[in-house]
Amino acid sequence: MTRSNWSIRCALSIATAVLLLGAIPVASAQELTLNLDPGQSKARFTLSATAHAVHGSFNLKSGEIHFDPASGKASGAIVFDATSGQTGNQSRDHKMHKDVLQSEQYTEVAFHPDHAEGTLAAQGGSTLQVHGIFKIHGAEHELTVPVQLNLAADKWDATARFVVPYQAWGLKNPSSFFLRVGDAVDVELRCAGTFASAK
Repeated sequence: MTRSNWSIRCALSIATAVLLLGAIPVASAQELTLNLDPGQSKARFTLSATAHAVHGSFNLKSGEIHFDPASGKASGAIVFDATSGQTGNQSRDHKMHKDVLQSEQYTEVAFHPDHAEGTLAAQGGSTLQVHGIFKIHGAEHELTVPVQLNLAADKWDATARFVVPYQAWGLKNPSSFFLRVGDAVDVELRCAGTFASAK
């Protein structure tokens, strides 16, 4: 084989390999639909206080997220039942629902993602910065949330931690003469469910 023929065949082989690789579908490049399982999803919160930190949680009401890794576009909603909020203290919970959340009127707390930055792995762990609108107490607030997302087979789970400056957002601070609490809440969101790729 002449050097010229060898070069041509080598170039053709490389070109063929590139075309074949380009034809292989990449799961992470396909639009994903992530369904949240209420039994595996919960929002936990921590509020600093003079005596000790207050811990509580909210139950998931519904959730479905659509995400296009190619463009970063996201849509859907994660909705929590505001009336389900509890801290383990009946008197404190009553005050939280009546004076702070006013949950009889504002029954939901929700996050609506619109964009995410970061590289999504087809399987395994990824870190994404998810931007969207956080709705609480009848008002909307822009928020970017760091999310640790893990994909495995057709299941997924994710953890997100962020701060909600509730007093700056217009909610009442429940501090009293005897008890002082912080003006922001640390939130940990743990979600899990199933996902499907667009065909």
